[in-house]
Amino acid sequence: MQVLVLQTSLRGADSASRALVDTYLNTLQAHHRDVTITVRDLASQPIPHLPAALIPVQLGLSEGADESAALAEELIVELERADIVVIGVAFYNFMISSSLKAWSDYVVRVRRTFVYGAEGPIGLLPAGKKVIAFMASGGVYSAGPAAAMDLAIPYLRTIFGFIGITDVEVVRAEAQADPTAGPVALDRALEAARLFA
Repeated sequence: MQVLVLQTSLRGADSASRALVDTYLNTLQAHHRDVTITVRDLASQPIPHLPAALIPVQLGLSEGADESAALAEELIVELERADIVVIGVAFYNFMISSSLKAWSDYVVRVRRTFVYGAEGPIGLLPAGKKVIAFMASGGVYSAGPAAAMDLAIPYLRTIFGFIGITDVEVVRAEAQADPTAGPVALDRALEAARLFA
């Protein structure tokens, strides 16, 4: 089993999303001996935002020969090899982090991860892949009046579906800004993370 981990929180050891990812991975490794884990910490080692030189490559107009094209290919290969993509989703200003958005810009490429068919885009990633998004947020965005402000999970479902991954599970640790409700929500999310493994 190949697991690709994308960490995005800037909070280090204080990050609830990192705690969820770590709990999931530790449980997974305890139950499965054949797990290979590749970690991309996009917070501590961010990839550059999409450079102009890479646009022709992503549009399928050029093969590209510079460092950005090589990095894009490396990221796509990691994604192709992964059976499970695990994301520690930092929820900043109602959206994913800019580092995760940059990663997605590198892996969405015409004739490499998707093509346009007669009825619209078709994802080219091998079938059977799964995404598990572990998201922490200060408030509650899964339901209620703030639900419309959650642009992160709809984006992730859309972008992964676009390239062929429609199995996207979400584990939320909400209300982390609430000193009473936050720890309870985190405990529930940690237990859910263990069950997913």
